[in-house]
Amino acid sequence: MLVKTFGSAVHGISATTVTVEVNISQGINFFMVGLPDNAVKESHHRIHAALNNNNLKIPGKQITINLAPADIRKEGSAYDLTIAVGILAASEQIKSEDVSNYIIMGELSLDGELRPIKGTLPIAIKAKQEGFKGLILPEENAKEAAVVDGMDVYGVSNIKQVIDFFNETATLEKTTIDIEQEFLTRLDDFEFDFNDVKGQENIKRALEIAASGGHNVILIGPPGAGKTMLSKRMPSILPPLTLDEALETTKIHSVAGKTSKTMGLVTKRPFRSPHHTISDVALVGGGMNAQPGEISLAHNGVLFLDELPEFKRTVLEVMRQPLEDRIVTISRARFSVEYPASFMLMASMNPCPCGYYNHPEKDCVCAPGVVQKYLNKISGPLLDRID
Repeated sequence: MLVKTFGSAVHGISATTVTVEVNISQGINFFMVGLPDNAVKESHHRIHAALNNNNLKIPGKQITINLAPADIRKEGSAYDLTIAVGILAASEQIKSEDVSNYIIMGELSLDGELRPIKGTLPIAIKAKQEGFKGLILPEENAKEAAVVDGMDVYGVSNIKQVIDFFNETATLEKTTIDIEQEFLTRLDDFEFDFNDVKGQENIKRALEIAASGGHNVILIGPPGAGKTMLSKRMPSILPPLTLDEALETTKIHSVAGKTSKTMGLVTKRPFRSPHHTISDVALVGGGMNAQPGEISLAHNGVLFLDELPEFKRTVLEVMRQPLEDRIVTISRARFSVEYPASFMLMASMNPCPCGYYNHPEKDCVCAPGVVQKYLNKISGPLLDRID
């Protein structure tokens, strides 16, 4: 018997619907085709144990699973539940009439519990566009998917709940979220508030101008002057996120697996502060399985580079193009993805290696020429992008 279930593959910050075709025929083999990676291939063992521990079984016949479209690489363990439901429906252990109306995603543990997945929001947006009735996802991801209106989102914690739902022996509770309420309750909930800063009127004025125009800023001063303290409070004076900005920011954080389990939407402007030992790939994104970098995680928010001259020169130079174009394109031999990167750059540095050049009370102990060499670590083209 042939049954089709549906999952989703995330590429960049958008999703592609994946059709999981399960065919059961005479024989005793298990075949999986359609460009699965090792994590997807290993799902056979997880599904076998999960079904056994829930008094169900994989039939002792030839099972052929095709993940279509076959030219897109399927990565990760999120297809466990999609494949398991397909096998159960094809072997007539659950009713198969309704399974094709839902996007079904989730990683299975050996006892049938479901673990959270990445990229839930792009998956939900794509499911709505393609006219699916709803989504069945792990409980931790349900709030994030419920941000998309007009979809039935069901959060489940165990495969048994999914089986009972399709067999119509139990019902699942829909997850709903009031987006306006989410916005209003968390709008001014800042850990660091600009209101805490006493004095420093000239710098506060400069940062207010920078916030109003979205200008990039560099703070140069001795240790303890308050550079980092002021920078951390910058998001609290930026304009609140609009709904479109919040959705786009949440999509990026969702793909990177950085969203909060307690709230579905990113309601505050992000503040990212990577350490100066960061690599260029970690900053702009990419890697073997392409992921958004720090500049994309700071999209619609603030990227703060503390101790700017300590960053490797190659790391700083890769930011030149994203600062101009507000997007970053990651090109590799097998794929090319585009991530948004519209962020406000804030950087802080000391005026010299010892930190006390031109200090009114402490003497600078740096040798002649060292101060200029230190300042020259920041290239002219990068400084030109800082207002």
